[in-house]
Amino acid sequence: MAKGENVSHTPAGKLLKPPEPSFTKPPHQTVLDQKLSICSKLCFAIGGAPNQVAGSATAFFLQIYLLDVAQINPFQASMVLFIGKSWGAVSDPVVGFFITKSKWTRIGRLMPWMVGCTPFVVVSYFYLWFVPPFTNGRFVWYLGFYCLYQTLITCFHVPYSALTMFLSTDQKERDSATAYRMTLEVLGTLVGAAIQGQIVASAHTLKNCPQHNMSVSHLGNGSGAEIVKRIVHSQDFLSHAKEMYMIAAGVIGGVFLICTVVMFLGVKERDDPYISKTEKQIPFHKGFILVMRHGPYLTLTAAFLFISVAIQLVQSNFVLFCTHAVDLRDHFQNIVLTILVSAVVSIPLWQWFLERFGKKKAAFCGITWIMPFTVMLVFIPNLVVAYVVAVSSGLSVAASLLLPWSMLPDVVDDFRLANPYCKGYEAIFYSFYVFFTKFAAGISLGVSTLCLEFAGYDTGACRQPDQVAYTLKLLIGAAPVAFIVTGLLILLLYPISEDVRLRNKLCLEELR
Repeated sequence: MAKGENVSHTPAGKLLKPPEPSFTKPPHQTVLDQKLSICSKLCFAIGGAPNQVAGSATAFFLQIYLLDVAQINPFQASMVLFIGKSWGAVSDPVVGFFITKSKWTRIGRLMPWMVGCTPFVVVSYFYLWFVPPFTNGRFVWYLGFYCLYQTLITCFHVPYSALTMFLSTDQKERDSATAYRMTLEVLGTLVGAAIQGQIVASAHTLKNCPQHNMSVSHLGNGSGAEIVKRIVHSQDFLSHAKEMYMIAAGVIGGVFLICTVVMFLGVKERDDPYISKTEKQIPFHKGFILVMRHGPYLTLTAAFLFISVAIQLVQSNFVLFCTHAVDLRDHFQNIVLTILVSAVVSIPLWQWFLERFGKKKAAFCGITWIMPFTVMLVFIPNLVVAYVVAVSSGLSVAASLLLPWSMLPDVVDDFRLANPYCKGYEAIFYSFYVFFTKFAAGISLGVSTLCLEFAGYDTGACRQPDQVAYTLKLLIGAAPVAFIVTGLLILLLYPISEDVRLRNKLCLEELR
C-alpha cells in the first residue's frame, strides 16, 4: 500500500480503496465536508420559509374560512381537511420514489423539483382561498384545489427536506444549517400568521356580529325590515371577507416566489460522497424495506407522529377556540403572533440546549412545556393568561419543529453505516416521515371538525351553542396532552444517544 493512501473498512472487513476522482463533476462537489458559509445557510433556510408561511395560514385559518366564509357545512369541511391531508400524505412517498429515480443535472438532483413546481404551487394556493360564484359545487372546488396544493407542495417540501443531507457530511454543519432552517421556518410561520391574521382579522371581529346570529337559520327571527338589514349586513361581511382572504393569498404567493429564487441563487447541491457512482444501486423496493426495518427511524417517526398531531390540533382549532369558546375573537391574531414570536426567539435556545445536553433531552424538556399551559387556558380563559400561555407554548412549538429535523439526519447516518452500499434513499426517510405525520394530522383534523358537526356547529353564525365551546376546549386541552404523553413515552425507546451519534460520525469519516 502506498504511503498516505486512504482505505476504509466495510462491515464485512474488506478493504476498499477510495473511488477515483471524477473530472466530470462540478468543482463544488469535490469537497463536501467544507464549512458552510453563513450566506449559504441563510439562503437554504429562506428556501424553507414559504412552505411554512403558506402552511401557517392554512393551519390557523383554513378551517374557519371553510366554515364561515366559503360556508360549506362542517361535515364537508372535515372531508376537505381529511382527504386533502391524506392525499398529501400519500403523495409524499410517491414523490420520494420519483426523486430516487431522478438523474443528476447541472443544478443538482433535488433543485429542479423545487424550482419547477413553485409557480404551480402559487396558483393552486391562490385558488384555494377563492370563493367561486356557485354554491352547489364548492365542496368539490375546495377538495380539488386542496388536493392539488398538497401534491405540489409535496413536490417542493420532500426534496427540500432531503437537501439537508447534501449540504455537508459534517454533522455539526448540518445541525447548524437545520437550526438556521428552523429559525427561518418558524419566522415563516410567524409571517404567514401575521399576513393572514392582520389582513383577515377585520372579517372575524365582534363588530361584524349584531346582537343576533346572522346564519340562515336565524334570519327568520324579527320583522321584515330587520331581516333585510341582516341579509344586507351578512352579504357585506362575506364580500369583505372574500376580498381580504384573496389579498392575503396573493401576498403569500409573492413571498413563495421570492424565497424560492433566493434559495436557487444561494444554495449549491452536492452529490453523495460515500460510494462511487459506478456501484450498482439496490432496487427501490429493497431500499424501502431496509428503511422500514430500521428501528431508530420507526421509533423517531412514531414519537413525533403523536407530538405533531397534538401541535396540529392546537393550531387548527385555536382561532375557533378564541372566537367561540373563550370570547377572545378581537385578540386571536395577536395571541397567535405572540406564540410564534416566542418560538422564533427560542430556536437558538434549543439549538444551544441540544448541543450542550443532547437532542433526546432537548425533546423531552421542550415538548412537555406546552401541556400545563394549554390546560391553564381552558380553565382560566382571560386575556392575561392567554398571553402567558402564548409565550410558554411558543417554546414547545419551537422544540417540536427543530428536534425531528435535527434528529432525522442522525438516523440517516446510522442507516448509512449499517447499509453502506444503499445509495440515494435519503428521500425515503424524509418523505415517509412526512407521510405518516400528514396522514395522522389529516385524521385528527377531519375527526376534530366532525366533532364540531356533532356538537351542533352553526355555519356562518357569530355565536355557537355551548356544546361547541365545550368541544373546542377538549380539542385544545385534553386531546393534545394525551397525544404528547404518548409520543414522549415512545421517544424513551429512541436508541441514538449522543455517544452513539459521535461513534457513527467517526465510523462514517472512516468510510469516506
